[in-house]
Amino acid sequence: MSPIVPPPCTSLTSALQNELNSFLWTIKRDPPSYFYGTIHVPYTRVWDYIPENSKKAFQESNIVYFELDLTDPYTISALTSCQLLPQGENLQNVLPRDIYRRLKRHLEYVKLMMPSWMTPDQRGKGLYADYLFNAIAGNWERKRPVWVMLMVNSLTEADIKTRGVPVLDLYLAQEAERMKKKTGAVEKVEEQCHPLNGLNFSQVIFALNQTLLQQESLRAGSLQVPYTTEDLIKHYNCGDLNSIIFNHDTSQVPNFNNATLPPSEQITAQEIDSYFRQELIYKRNERMGKRVKALLEEHPDKSFFFAFGAENNSQPKCKHCC
Repeated sequence: MSPIVPPPCTSLTSALQNELNSFLWTIKRDPPSYFYGTIHVPYTRVWDYIPENSKKAFQESNIVYFELDLTDPYTISALTSCQLLPQGENLQNVLPRDIYRRLKRHLEYVKLMMPSWMTPDQRGKGLYADYLFNAIAGNWERKRPVWVMLMVNSLTEADIKTRGVPVLDLYLAQEAERMKKKTGAVEKVEEQCHPLNGLNFSQVIFALNQTLLQQESLRAGSLQVPYTTEDLIKHYNCGDLNSIIFNHDTSQVPNFNNATLPPSEQITAQEIDSYFRQELIYKRNERMGKRVKALLEEHPDKSFFFAFGAENNSQPKCKHCC
């Protein structure tokens, strides 16, 4: 079964759309190097809409760099261990009783619904609901609350329907490996992981509670998600860099700022938002920019292709090298 692809921008002809610069930036030097903004969705949903100039830049580059080395088994094991509570602890002992009960109830609901959420295409590939649930939520009682919050945020029908196909970043990493290109990463797992573990306990409990409230409202039919993965894919395929949807992307960290919250909770939400912006965008972009600059200076004769998340870095911040 061929993948469902959202319609292209209605205001653009397909020929014009193919000429869009989209999410590619050229670093002007000889040979040129490139920044490319990726998106964390199955590559089949966006590949046909990625302009030829971006694909050509990828093919012609000597070295491809990602945020993390997604093909290295150490990356996965390090991410897993970073998410776990200290030895001997589990969520039941850490969380307030009411939140733990609601979390358990919600995960039971997800497990029950998952077979109906899966697509015929997924079942045709031998993907089973129980296997998928365990792959995503297995061992949840041993995870730190902040990672459970992110897990709950992504355990939705729309997200489940996308599982089983490599996301764009991973697909590019696999293609680079197949083409025998040299690959690398500008970040260490700990640099992505530790900021999330740096929230204080009351902030984490607030975030988990808000995430559960949102999912419970969705289940009850009393809430509509303002921005969906489909919206994100459509704007990405249209090359719409400045869309408000990219600023509210929920693929990594939900946005807790909500005008309906009481004033004291609004302050907590703003503190969390400010912390994540500082740690996951500003500090991170500065650190990545310095490493990109060092790589370019170290290999002046090589063409680099840097593939970083467009939804987390709205544009490359490496002011020294562009």
